[in-house]
Amino acid sequence: MAMGEKERPMRHGGQILADALKIQGVRRVFSVPGESFLAALDGLLDSGIENVVCRQEGGAAMMAEAHGKLSNTPGVLFVTRGPGAANAAAGIHVAMHDSTPMVVFVGQIARGHRDRSAFQEVDYRAMFGGLAKWVAEVDDTARLPEYISRAFHVAMSGRPGPVVLALPEDMLSARADVADLPARAPAAPCVAPAAVEAVMARLAEAERPLVVAGGGLWTEAAAADLARFAEVQGLPVAVGFRRSDYIDNRHPSYVGDLTVGMRPDLKAALGEADLLLILGSRFGDIASGGYAVDPGAPGRTIVHVHPDPDELGRVFRPDLAIAAPAPEMIAALAALNRPGREAWTGWRARLRAGYEEWLQPVETPGAVKLENAATALGSLLPAGTVITTGAGNFTTWLHRYHQFTEAKTFLGPTSGSMGYGFPAAIAAALETGRLAVAWEGDGCFQMTLNEMSTAVQHGAQVVVVVANNGSYGTIRMHQERKYPGRVSGTDLANPDFAALARAYGGHGELVERDEDFAPAFQRAVASGELAVIELRTALEALTPGRTLSQVRGG
Repeated sequence: MAMGEKERPMRHGGQILADALKIQGVRRVFSVPGESFLAALDGLLDSGIENVVCRQEGGAAMMAEAHGKLSNTPGVLFVTRGPGAANAAAGIHVAMHDSTPMVVFVGQIARGHRDRSAFQEVDYRAMFGGLAKWVAEVDDTARLPEYISRAFHVAMSGRPGPVVLALPEDMLSARADVADLPARAPAAPCVAPAAVEAVMARLAEAERPLVVAGGGLWTEAAAADLARFAEVQGLPVAVGFRRSDYIDNRHPSYVGDLTVGMRPDLKAALGEADLLLILGSRFGDIASGGYAVDPGAPGRTIVHVHPDPDELGRVFRPDLAIAAPAPEMIAALAALNRPGREAWTGWRARLRAGYEEWLQPVETPGAVKLENAATALGSLLPAGTVITTGAGNFTTWLHRYHQFTEAKTFLGPTSGSMGYGFPAAIAAALETGRLAVAWEGDGCFQMTLNEMSTAVQHGAQVVVVVANNGSYGTIRMHQERKYPGRVSGTDLANPDFAALARAYGGHGELVERDEDFAPAFQRAVASGELAVIELRTALEALTPGRTLSQVRGG
């Protein structure tokens, strides 16, 4: 040791790891404990980092992913080896598809037992190679700061996503004398003025341009800049699948979301548009209307702005490709304050009129109507309330009838993962310190409702609105289309959801008439605790626009 250099204390790997997380600014992690990472649990104990202990690794992974979406920093997850890692795969898949930064620590067998099919042994590079941006195993305790630093950089770079680090238990419990590394430094703004002018030049040539906003790492400033840019230019703005809070839905430039069951005139507009300005979105199969815009023959000018150069041209050939974070490009475009072509305002007004007409509720069968519940939410929610959802036909009522007015108030899986909405709402309530609302279906909720005890234990105020129609509704819809009247594998035997909430120590309500929803919701919010409102809905109300009988009849 050189003269004057302070002697560092020897730390076990779990302490080195916890210290590195604290340096990276991590305030909260999500976990299901396992004997494979006891040293990490020990390191977290006195770190000041909150450890949200969950009931199943799938729910924990979805909470970590939701935390990443809301905070624009990597959500951190700890799971044990083998079955724990397998359970977590669903949430890692969400993070990859949704471009959400996430760092996953997986316990691993001792290094000396490799390749013996030891208890719960898994090759994590092979297991997660196609699900994560980077997978590695840390063999040397002294290299933990290096690996963790790289993990946080990779999770946030280019197209954000999940990183998996496997931690052999003997490596983690061993001690080392090693220096910490500083936190990841924020990337400097990187939008060149020439790139901004190139976008504007392409726009100036268009007769019917359509802006498509999506992707990860959105901000409140980006939402405001997008609204300002679109207003000055007179441009219509559509948002990608489950990115509904990227612009105030009341703004005259907002024309709808490119979602499952897309509004017919908006889908037609994808074909009419002669220029697509894609900001941050990968413009995948759902946003493109099931590739109604054909990657093999787009037939229009495509201007694509995405932070990852490897995404540019991956599916659609862009006429202008710019590797840059969408929020930074939007800020630069808005700063120009340059009016667009007068002809665009009529095109925008037509699409906006279609959106406003789409907002008008279409009555569905049953004593409890989801169109009325979704419409009522706007007046019932405190400002800034985060709404979450999972996957299923029940989500289409929310997408169609609820207007999102603030950025960072919606969490939904673009991957189409069931079970996401409730754990995401727990993460949102913990992150914001306020109420979060999970809009759920009976099948979706039952995949992760065991996390009700997590919400109660950690004080997350979540109100779950669960539509109970006794069926996996989306699959039933497709089943009736392909095999009318032949019901197989889609019926559900459900619990009393309100009673189940009370059993977990929360508040429960059953709503069987439309007029009872608002009072029940207000009581649920006033309870200040976990609450479940069960809506008894009719299976006949299969979608917002078509009944089961109509679908069956073709």
